[in-house]
Amino acid sequence: MPADDPYAARRGALVAELREDTADGTRLGPDVLAVMATVPRHRFVPASQLRHAYENRPLAIGQGQTISQPYIVALMTTLAQPRRGDTVLEIGTGSGYQAAVLAGLAGRVYSIEIIESLGAQASQRLRALGYDNVTTRIGDGYYGWPKAGPFDAIVVTAAATSVPPPLIRQLKPGGRMVIPVGSSFFTQTLMLVQKDAVGRVHSRQILPVRFVPLTGTH
Repeated sequence: MPADDPYAARRGALVAELREDTADGTRLGPDVLAVMATVPRHRFVPASQLRHAYENRPLAIGQGQTISQPYIVALMTTLAQPRRGDTVLEIGTGSGYQAAVLAGLAGRVYSIEIIESLGAQASQRLRALGYDNVTTRIGDGYYGWPKAGPFDAIVVTAAATSVPPPLIRQLKPGGRMVIPVGSSFFTQTLMLVQKDAVGRVHSRQILPVRFVPLTGTH
């Protein structure tokens, strides 16, 4: 970011706050926090929300959608463990913020958004900010992106009633999926789903969360 970035101090304070937050027992990855210290969250929120851009809470971005709480972005990214050279799938582009964080850690990021206006805005925003390793498209994320897979990691930013089988199929052996699971009307649970080297699937609960529901025709 430019040396005269007026949001640099607020972004640094947010990252310092996240560094001390281990509420669920998971220490956030230092590499994840280093990337989040460079991603301009204020560029991913509406003008009416600028004053709140570096508060540790979700914010409305229109169309009934939100940009996730920074702690949750950091936690989901830490659990997904993206590495250089990895191919990562994100379901629910939203503002594009989570994709930008993933782009700073992975080799290639593919992101799907079902709401056309949000997807178009996010795509333009990511290009303008130089995130050239992110590819976006409009579609139903439940079915994933088979032509771009299989994926080393999958991050789902909307709650499904159960883990979508197409996403499990598109996860590489050794891959990790982070997904909120549960009803849109009750508490959801953030799940870590892992596929071992021989293709067996294991999952564990991380913590209660509340996400907008995964929508589509499935």
